[in-house]
Amino acid sequence: MEYFLSLFSLMKIILMSVLLMVSLFVLVTIIGLAKEWIMRQKRPPIAGLMLNQLVYFKTLFDYQTFLSRKHPTYRLILPSHSEIYTSDPVNIEYILRTNFNNYGKGKYNYEIMKDLFGDGIFAVDGDKWRHQRKLASYEFSTKVLRDFCSTVFRSNAAKLAAKVSEAAEFSKAIELQDALMKSTLDSLFKVGFGIELNSLSGLDEFGVRFTKAFDDANEIVYWRFVDPFWKIRRFLNIGLEAALKRHMKVINDFVFKLIKHKREQMKTGTKAQGAKEDILSRFLIESEKDVANMTDQYLRDIILNFVVAGKDSTANTLTWFFFMICKNPFIQEKIFQEVKDAINIAESTNISVEEFTEKITEEAIEKMQYLHATLTETLRLFPAVPVDGKNANEEDALPVDGLKVRKGDGISYMPYAMARMTYIWGDDAEEFRPQRWLQNGVFQPESPFKFTAFQAGPRICLGKEFAYRQMKIFAATLINFFKFKLVDENKEATYRTMFTLHMDQGLPLFAFHRSK
Repeated sequence: MEYFLSLFSLMKIILMSVLLMVSLFVLVTIIGLAKEWIMRQKRPPIAGLMLNQLVYFKTLFDYQTFLSRKHPTYRLILPSHSEIYTSDPVNIEYILRTNFNNYGKGKYNYEIMKDLFGDGIFAVDGDKWRHQRKLASYEFSTKVLRDFCSTVFRSNAAKLAAKVSEAAEFSKAIELQDALMKSTLDSLFKVGFGIELNSLSGLDEFGVRFTKAFDDANEIVYWRFVDPFWKIRRFLNIGLEAALKRHMKVINDFVFKLIKHKREQMKTGTKAQGAKEDILSRFLIESEKDVANMTDQYLRDIILNFVVAGKDSTANTLTWFFFMICKNPFIQEKIFQEVKDAINIAESTNISVEEFTEKITEEAIEKMQYLHATLTETLRLFPAVPVDGKNANEEDALPVDGLKVRKGDGISYMPYAMARMTYIWGDDAEEFRPQRWLQNGVFQPESPFKFTAFQAGPRICLGKEFAYRQMKIFAATLINFFKFKLVDENKEATYRTMFTLHMDQGLPLFAFHRSK
């Protein structure tokens, strides 16, 4: 009896503490909002409280689009600071390039992201960011890596085609997003870490568990941006924060196992057949020069940042790409014709998947201008990273209308919302039109501050060329051998709100052999 009374008293104390914290939060928010109204400085217009995003979390990027139609630059209020959002290319160029040094990830973003991304390149500023970017930049610039990537991408495209063929043979639906996630993860681990994962074939169950845990952790950590009480949940180890802790154990166990395996490989001088020096090997070599700073924990952070860049961005974009070409079958057929012409295969030629992928040379890829435009149009409407946040180190004024930014304010640009703004892309902004990128059949790029899918300025994505190469090889291979059709043609796709634009509930498709 005494035990239950003690437990009841403890729960009562916890409940009262939580209610007190919530009351204090509401009071501070009201005071902060009143202060903003009284000061009347030339600040971005207030669109509401940050708590609003909690209400609209499931459709957060569309809610941000709705607000952007009213105000190209606006802000939401927190007790401690304002979160500014902009879809104006002029302001974005200022943030990402002109005054780059004033807008880093900042302490606020770092604290939210640290459990998952740690001190990796997407979460840090300063020396750690420069160090990781310098090493990665060197690796990405080598011809050896470019050639090795192409070999790996061709091999995994052939494996994926075999998986699709098996489903087509028995008229079964295939969950293409899942298959793409596994296939791009296999490519990432081979190219980035020199490891044969084989998650597509289901041979590495631990790898599959890692992927599931990583995706769920991605969503939970992103939730923190709109949940003012996440620290309380973490302290009490309840709800989503308790789930995150479980996911992080799976993730960390896997990554530390990978680091240990790679160290042993390097010590014994053994490598997987055909392997080249990978990105992880380069960081491990560096770690031997600076043991105090480049710990296994730091290497773990680097790896997870490469995972979100190499797996999620490419697989998510390909998922939306296949969804859109199913919605627009004439685009699918136009790509098929272009691929056939680029590879120069006669109608009557019976070619295997492996023979076909070998013919996807740099020269052939260069000829696939319409495919490149369609992938780019997919990235425009469904950017891999729908929102990217920075933090103001010092007080500043934005170039458009001189709107004031205070020290400590968050400031985010919104690729997802930008794609739907008629003042940026014209009256057909919300239409899927690959031809908007073509002039006389040749792809014409836009300013990276207008088309921000790969960021811009000093933080522009190092893997852009590799992402396009992998997407082209995968798309060309699958479209050459199969026609795709949605299982439910009336169902509209939705996203999971997380750091990357992941399609919710997957992409079930029917595939049909073109030769039959």
